[in-house]
Amino acid sequence: MRIEPAAAIVGHVAVPGDKSISHRAVLLGALGEGETRVRGFGRSADTEASVRAMRALGVDIADVADDELAIVGVGLRGLRAPEGPVDCANAGTLMRLLTGILAGQHGRFELTGDESLRLRPMERIAAPLRSMGASVRTEEGHAPLVVEGSDALHGIEYALPVASAQVKSAVLLAGLNATGATTVVEPVPTRDHTELMLEAAGVRVRRRPGAVTIEPPAALRLGEVEVPGDFSSAAPLLAAAALVPGSDVTVHGLGLNPRRTGLLDVLERMGARVAVFNRRRSAGEAVGDVQVEYAELVATDVAGVEVPLLVDELPLVALLAAHAHGAGAVRGAAELRVKESDRIEAVTDGLRACGARIHSRTDGWTVTGVPTRLRGGRVEARGDHRIAMLGAVAGLASSNGVEVEGAETVAVSFPGFYDLLDSLVRR
Repeated sequence: MRIEPAAAIVGHVAVPGDKSISHRAVLLGALGEGETRVRGFGRSADTEASVRAMRALGVDIADVADDELAIVGVGLRGLRAPEGPVDCANAGTLMRLLTGILAGQHGRFELTGDESLRLRPMERIAAPLRSMGASVRTEEGHAPLVVEGSDALHGIEYALPVASAQVKSAVLLAGLNATGATTVVEPVPTRDHTELMLEAAGVRVRRRPGAVTIEPPAALRLGEVEVPGDFSSAAPLLAAAALVPGSDVTVHGLGLNPRRTGLLDVLERMGARVAVFNRRRSAGEAVGDVQVEYAELVATDVAGVEVPLLVDELPLVALLAAHAHGAGAVRGAAELRVKESDRIEAVTDGLRACGARIHSRTDGWTVTGVPTRLRGGRVEARGDHRIAMLGAVAGLASSNGVEVEGAETVAVSFPGFYDLLDSLVRR
């Protein structure tokens, strides 16, 4: 797909429901008592994988509307082992969180996924779950995983060696069916959607600086979940507004969990005009409207402590830096090498082909900005939806356009991305 340069990006939009919250609503709704209604469900290839997986495990999930589900929970230990493997497709969040849930169920479960997912590291969840008494087997640290459910899980205190909301969540979810409290200690704060939703479902959650603890509940009851707009889906639109002169974009009803919105802090440091208004809360999650207007950008550095707050948006940060005055760097982001692609090299190769002055590091990039439009070129998505979105934004901000190879991969998280983006473009 070829993305032509834009004269401006202008308009008011909403984006699909938050993918991370949608995954968790399906998983926790399935373990709940009674019916859970999920409104604003962010339907994508990844979240559909969660729905199919829970149906395969015996959960009744009805599609009430395109963005609404009705889930009849089976209780904390009510999942049934299917005859064959559970296919997680490309959804790393699903595979890691579901492994934690299955550790305390009855039966033998096998989890697999597509070629990309089977390359991603899974021993990082298997190891702490084994220390809780679970039986989890990997193939040389990767999927497929085989989980033998156990009635004898026990709570632990686990210090994450690497900041990861998915590993934290897997351990906490296993703790739902463990004896005693389960605590996860984090090196830096990560996304807390799991803790917030567990709390909304009636779980006792205790927080202290750098750690979270849950007590095993008698039951979960969610009732209703209103899913806010996905910040990571909005991020390419906000970045495009910051990059293209004359732009002014407002995204309404956006999830503003402070552990997800690091990009807004970076945009403000770089000089973009950012406004947040109509702030409110829904099921413990912060929600609001975000406006970004174009301004000339200045370089900034992103250090390791910030990385978990904008890990999905770091490719866009590299693109912003390529258009800024001065030299900037991203450090402490080695985790990007084990995403759907090696995002550090994918971003370096893609942006360099478009004229950016960027060099990869083991854990990020150094970028010397050229405060004018990049010439454009060709970006290979490498099967990674975030790289495809990066290529599209780079095309809008370029002088000659960008050919995005593998553009269809955006359907993993945001099937309507190109149509929504096109509705904002002025040429």
